[in-house]
Amino acid sequence: MNRNVPNYLTMFRVVLVPFVVFFLLTALPIPHKTHIALALFIVASLTDLLDGKIARKYHLITTFGKFADPLADKLLVDSVLIALSVQGRVPAWIVITIIAREFIISGLRLVAAEKGIVLAASWWGKCKTAVQMVTVVLLLAELPGQAVHVAEQVLIWASLALTVISMADYLYRNRHVFAEEAK
Repeated sequence: MNRNVPNYLTMFRVVLVPFVVFFLLTALPIPHKTHIALALFIVASLTDLLDGKIARKYHLITTFGKFADPLADKLLVDSVLIALSVQGRVPAWIVITIIAREFIISGLRLVAAEKGIVLAASWWGKCKTAVQMVTVVLLLAELPGQAVHVAEQVLIWASLALTVISMADYLYRNRHVFAEEAK
């Protein structure tokens, strides 16, 4: 791999994932461990914004980046959502639905790639990822108060809704990928 800063930022995001999960799930008596996980998650999330801006500005978009960047996002968000589900903070069925969407869209991308078609991320998908990241940040911040709890619940449900909407939109817009050639 060449000296492509966006790709390095993407790989850095992947490397941060086990550390975020460790601080969320460890039984070790580490002071402020959830806040450490929050700080690492925010740093990782910011690399997502930064790598995209740099790649577009300096024309450093690569095949590796097209593959690894969305994968790193999914790995980061889904891993934390699983940890939050283990803690009972996000219902497991919601996390399973979110992860199922990612498998379905990844499968669609694989079928498209086999046919030589590159499927770009949609506005709905980008919005879904942004809302999921904000949701995770709010949940990890562990702020007190009923209003915060309500906001967390609204964001969890918004994440679920955007997951389903973005999947439906993606499948509909790219239905041609599944069209079989005449034999």
